[in-house]
Amino acid sequence: MPDPTPPGPSTASTPCPTASPLASPTNATPIRILLADDHALVRRGVRLILDREPDLEVVAEAGDGAEAIEAARNQEIDLAVLDIAMPRLTGLQATRELVALKPGLRVLMLTMHDNEQYLFQALKAGACGYVLKSVADRDLVAACRAAMRNEPFLYPGAVTALIRNYLDRVRHGEEDPDQLLTPREEEVLKLVAEGHSSKEIAEILFISVKTVHRHRANLLHKLGLHDRLELTRYAIRAGLIEP
Repeated sequence: MPDPTPPGPSTASTPCPTASPLASPTNATPIRILLADDHALVRRGVRLILDREPDLEVVAEAGDGAEAIEAARNQEIDLAVLDIAMPRLTGLQATRELVALKPGLRVLMLTMHDNEQYLFQALKAGACGYVLKSVADRDLVAACRAAMRNEPFLYPGAVTALIRNYLDRVRHGEEDPDQLLTPREEEVLKLVAEGHSSKEIAEILFISVKTVHRHRANLLHKLGLHDRLELTRYAIRAGLIEP
């Protein structure tokens, strides 16, 4: 593992400003961690960082991506910390397999590569965080806790890369691939979630009831949902209405 960076103010993602991400939760069951890296010395150093925290426990180790998948099959784990460059299966390939095998599993990438391509591939594969080995002593513990809160954790350079990528797409007029719904479908979704009838929605949006029904059917199909209740829950998660 590279020499640790001298302690200093961390600019890594800290999504919960009311509590320090480094503060150790009390009276909590330890987070069970699978650690995968093809260098035993690196694993030993990372394990020292994690095991000194009362709420974190490395319960399994692997020397490559294939071993990591096998370990996940045989061991109850909550979080996988994977290196990217490993034999047999890379950390990226292992991430795709792991999230398919155990949908509730969180995955962090721990790598020496400050590389935008790897970053985007990791997020696409299903990783919820990207931590550099050079600052593992500063960021890794906070990243593990953020992952278990279902919050993303990226080093400052990664955040900059994401913002730059988004602005480039907007500048070139590219459609955001994550935008599933059209503006009209979002309007219909919000009104459905607010409890309006099809007739009321048609009057508010100046469209026919038949068109409202078509938009509603499209919403259910696109989102893989089944009824108004599920549409309402989705609208709350999307921030379209207040819970």
